[in-house]
Amino acid sequence: MNRRHWLQAGAAAALTGCGRRETAAPAGLAFVANKAGKAIAVVDLGALAVVRHVALPGEPEALASHRAHPAVYVSMPGTATVAGLLTDKLMLGPRVKLPSPVSKLRFTVDGSALWALLPEARQIVRLSISALRVEARVHLPETPVDFDLSLEQEHAAVSLGASGRIALIDRRTGKLGRIVEVGGEVGAIRFRKDGRWLMAADRSARSLVFYDMASHRVGVRVPVHLRPDQLCFKPDGGQLFITGEGLDAVVTVYPYQTEVGSAMLAGRAPGVMAASVFPSYLFVANPTSNTVTILNVATQRMIGATQVGREPGFLSITPNQEYALVLNRQSGDMSVLHVPTLSARRTKAVSLFTQVPVGSEPVAAVVREV
Repeated sequence: MNRRHWLQAGAAAALTGCGRRETAAPAGLAFVANKAGKAIAVVDLGALAVVRHVALPGEPEALASHRAHPAVYVSMPGTATVAGLLTDKLMLGPRVKLPSPVSKLRFTVDGSALWALLPEARQIVRLSISALRVEARVHLPETPVDFDLSLEQEHAAVSLGASGRIALIDRRTGKLGRIVEVGGEVGAIRFRKDGRWLMAADRSARSLVFYDMASHRVGVRVPVHLRPDQLCFKPDGGQLFITGEGLDAVVTVYPYQTEVGSAMLAGRAPGVMAASVFPSYLFVANPTSNTVTILNVATQRMIGATQVGREPGFLSITPNQEYALVLNRQSGDMSVLHVPTLSARRTKAVSLFTQVPVGSEPVAAVVREV
């Protein structure tokens, strides 16, 4: 029996005992990082069941995956390592030891390199995937908070927090370039899809700063009326959604017009978000009320809300747009919403598709098609 048939058979058997109806076809595998459990739970999304737990030598924090590589990469801050979990064998493969813990991991769009942020060491490093080793190391003048990679240009940008500065990096040479003064306390940063503008969240001024990569000047500051803690793009890059302290709503910014749009009510203390392509929905976690709010992006209206597990802190949409996956940190499970069946209702109550126990303190997930 090959691996795919084994996964399908094992997951189907697990669901038969619960009397759950099988879905028609597998939707891929979700790899869920369980921080307290020191493991990766592998969930078959065709049958919605855990088929394996892969033990780790440390607590996982960040995950990164690219279709060009047969592995999911995981950072373990306690051991200051990044390791590859082989998706064909469901076991740990190569690993690399770094100078300090990694807080964030991101692939370049073509999958040629994996970048890792090391706040304690004040570094950002480029990892070679072929040998999983450091091939470029950039030393930063202050402790980094966040970073982003331009999709269309060979740039990386790193926010430097309370200093109000951003470091620009040439990804081709792996060299530090300009240090940009934007003021305030810089949190999350994102490149516009075409790479021509960089957007920085000014947490102290509650605004979004637009930086022109061509003229190397701050273009405009857009007030967003909340502390911009979480940023989420609409998949086509035409809208940027923001949540944060100070407003029980999602604020919409239009990156190509450098304008702020409407604010959509999104439950109590909205946090992390994820956006589906079709239908165009925005899913918003409400950790304090253990709910997820669903918004229709086109109509700017709330579709409804659903109860999930305790302390939802991570959201993801599967590549086939079939499911919205919600990781609930305190209850140790993954709530699943079936996107095609969601629609506006008078009661504003949305039914949860299913709940999958995944392990202790799930914090991140990636989905791979099989």
